[in-house]
Amino acid sequence: MTNVVVGVSASGVGTIELNRPDQRNALNVATCRELVGAVEELRKAEVRAIVVTGRGSAFCSGADFGEVYGEGFRDALYAALGAVHTAPMPVVAAVNGPAIGAGTQLAIACDIRVAAPGAVFGLPTARLGLAVDPWTIRRLEQIGGGGTARALLLACEQMGAELAHARGLADRVGERADAEALAADLATMAPLTLAYNKLVLDRVDLPEDDAELAAAFESCWASEDIAEGRRARLEKRRPSFTGR
Repeated sequence: MTNVVVGVSASGVGTIELNRPDQRNALNVATCRELVGAVEELRKAEVRAIVVTGRGSAFCSGADFGEVYGEGFRDALYAALGAVHTAPMPVVAAVNGPAIGAGTQLAIACDIRVAAPGAVFGLPTARLGLAVDPWTIRRLEQIGGGGTARALLLACEQMGAELAHARGLADRVGERADAEALAADLATMAPLTLAYNKLVLDRVDLPEDDAELAAAFESCWASEDIAEGRRARLEKRRPSFTGR
């Protein structure tokens, strides 16, 4: 049985579903590697948005403790988080239940989080003698603010959906269907603009001569999509963007 189930909808939305419900979707090396492959598969399929979720009652209960201390786990985990984080299209986490430890890391690697009422976020590394990388800490601070980062990392608190939403850690409270509807809407937007916006938002320090950002910015203004947006506005219809 595969640990990750991949799907593509007619609306151009890809789905990545963690498929270890008996282990509450805990991440092991194999699952992390399948996550990398799933993102690559959906990139090749040219989906316009991705939803990441978990099968069963948990989003992801964290690292599989049968492997977390073993050789290769950290490399596999951070490769998976990096693949999700750097995907050029928007990635929506449908946090359908507990997202603890590596589960919270996976959720914040996504661009937008839709938390179901039963969702719980936590990073109890200090209770376990473990540590997360600096990117995770800075990303958590960027999304939820310094108070949220300190509460999760120093006090080892857990946050339910409503509090996470109030703190900015969750962007919306809703079910998987709400996350999929959001992703379907994102899939209608201009892909080059979304990819550029992601690049800028994810760069903490922006040098004035950043060639990649400059090229992404210019590609938006030189695209066929900008002409399509103008035509659609004049014709009073919804634009049909191609990402070109």
